[in-house]
Amino acid sequence: METLQSGSNVVFLLLGAILVLFMHAGFAFLEVGTVREKNQVNALVKIFSDFGVSTVAYFFIGYNVAYGMDFFAAASELSVNNGYELVKFFFLLTFAAAIPAIVSGGIAERAKFYPQLIASMLIVAFAYPFFEGIVWNGNFGLQDKLAEFAGAPFRDFAGSIVVHAMGGWIALAAVILLGARQGRYTKDGKIAASFAPSSIPFLALGAWILTVGWFGFNVMSAQNVADISGLVAMNSLMAMVGGLLAALIAGKNDPGFLHNGPLAGLVAVCAGSDVMHPMGSLVVGLVAGALFVWSFTQAQNRWGIDDVLGVWPLHGLCGVWGGIAAGIFGATSLGGLGDVSLMAQVIGSLAGAMYALLCGFIIYGLLKSMTGIRLTEEEEFNGADLSIHKISASSR
Repeated sequence: METLQSGSNVVFLLLGAILVLFMHAGFAFLEVGTVREKNQVNALVKIFSDFGVSTVAYFFIGYNVAYGMDFFAAASELSVNNGYELVKFFFLLTFAAAIPAIVSGGIAERAKFYPQLIASMLIVAFAYPFFEGIVWNGNFGLQDKLAEFAGAPFRDFAGSIVVHAMGGWIALAAVILLGARQGRYTKDGKIAASFAPSSIPFLALGAWILTVGWFGFNVMSAQNVADISGLVAMNSLMAMVGGLLAALIAGKNDPGFLHNGPLAGLVAVCAGSDVMHPMGSLVVGLVAGALFVWSFTQAQNRWGIDDVLGVWPLHGLCGVWGGIAAGIFGATSLGGLGDVSLMAQVIGSLAGAMYALLCGFIIYGLLKSMTGIRLTEEEEFNGADLSIHKISASSR
């Protein structure tokens, strides 16, 4: 029976890892469809390359930082319980590697290639696992101290803050340090060119892949068969639909907003998907979809933040909303399962966002001063595809 249970857990978590790995294809095609055609190849290459760098960084450094485990033991030791710990690493790696994939969409079309790979390595080896270990492994006893102060620890079941806000706020720092794309704004800060998406079908494909994979992201965060919950799946579904409908209405039928709306809802529901009532999750998704449309429009049109895919509004702001919302809609008074503290959720959410923003400025600031992080004007004009990879997406 023990072998059957451990084997079932391995299969369960492996399926989750595969689904979240597939989400990286979603990140890639969402970016491919959003950027201009001269930068499509770069989008594909970046996401895959970032995953490779992230794997090595997390294997040798990051996983040990977060969970105090390395892989320098013999294979006979590592493969006990049907190799559950190895599959757990694979699953959590796909979360870690999502950070560079998120950042990639914000800095698209003008970032240097190899400095971005170095940034990805530093993020996944040090910045991300440090915070991950505090929230998900109780490192430094900060969760216990927060529980004593606020009545409950910070809850982030599937990573609204640990993954999404982390990626979104790191991306904001990178976008600010990079500056806007050439020709995007006039000298007085007004929009000079719209830079419309190159392929709505590719954008939609990316959104669909992410949406499907997200059910592995959320449901499999239970990490074993015994703790699987249909409530997580239902809450994910309701938040997804809420985000979609809100973005459809607030975005006035714009297909870009429509396809990012469900992603906003799913980002927001991650934190409290295991404790909220489905009706609460629907509200969380509705707010997230509207928040994304409003904040993306403000960032682009008024604040001069040239975040190409809107990853700061989508992952950064909607992630923070989701972290706080878990403390609201997870309460028993609103139909949730309880064991949450709004104060703990506010503190944890804001702390995560500020930590990520600081890490982003440190990592990309250092790289900017040492190697530079932006393509030359000529390279950016020609496009990252030809400038970096010497081939275009339409080459025969």
